[in-house]
Amino acid sequence: MDKYRVLFVTQELQPYTALSEISEIVSKLPKYAHDQGMEIRILMPRFGTINERRHRLHEVVRLSGMNIIVDDDDFPLIIKVASLPGSRMQVYFLDNEDFFKRKSVFEDSKGELFEDNEDRMIFFCKGVIETVKKFGWAPNIIHCHGWMTSLVPVYLKTAYKNEPIFQKSKVIYSMYDNDLSANFTDRFIEKASINNLEKEDLASYSNGTAITLHHGASQYTDVLVQGGEVSENLGELYESFEKIKIKHEDGEYAPAYQELYNSLVEE
Repeated sequence: MDKYRVLFVTQELQPYTALSEISEIVSKLPKYAHDQGMEIRILMPRFGTINERRHRLHEVVRLSGMNIIVDDDDFPLIIKVASLPGSRMQVYFLDNEDFFKRKSVFEDSKGELFEDNEDRMIFFCKGVIETVKKFGWAPNIIHCHGWMTSLVPVYLKTAYKNEPIFQKSKVIYSMYDNDLSANFTDRFIEKASINNLEKEDLASYSNGTAITLHHGASQYTDVLVQGGEVSENLGELYESFEKIKIKHEDGEYAPAYQELYNSLVEE
């Protein structure tokens, strides 16, 4: 098989962050795929907990300079890059002083969720799409990990469905039981709209009383993955998904993912 391109979009990744199992999983999969001859790029937020000097991050001037709109305000998007230790793969960090400068990730020093987590998520997901466009790099597979990436599938399948760079992209959404949308406001759907999306396009991201990020993403992804142990409700969502799917049942999961990537590209 010819070399193809896999884009990983994640909210965390070792050695930069280690909040949950996502960090370890997303450190293994790109390395394995790269060893199989795939061309890999990784996008994640540049949280203030990431030490730029230690991890040798530096700004990519040619990619920076875009503005991302969140709730009618413009926020500058800064792109930084580092080489993933032990590999030749590059990790691109999406940064903004308003959203990511603070020295903690999702909670304040008292353990309270940041009130603007929904805005930070929207900024990140919109920024991911615009960054890939600016790469001029058409991914065959876009593999999203975690709730913070859950708007990427709907954006790709609706607002950007006619974008040439994404025409051959297959989307995988890995669902983990660490959704932090408990304090999202009733304006989330309105703020998440992009390029004149209709409310109906985002309707699956709310059940009328709560925000349902995983359910929303599942409606727009080509493959839904149960990334680890999940609650009963998420387990039911996963089991009801009728498309191709794989589970994590042991630590040797990288080959199964590679088989999945291959099958999607060959469709």
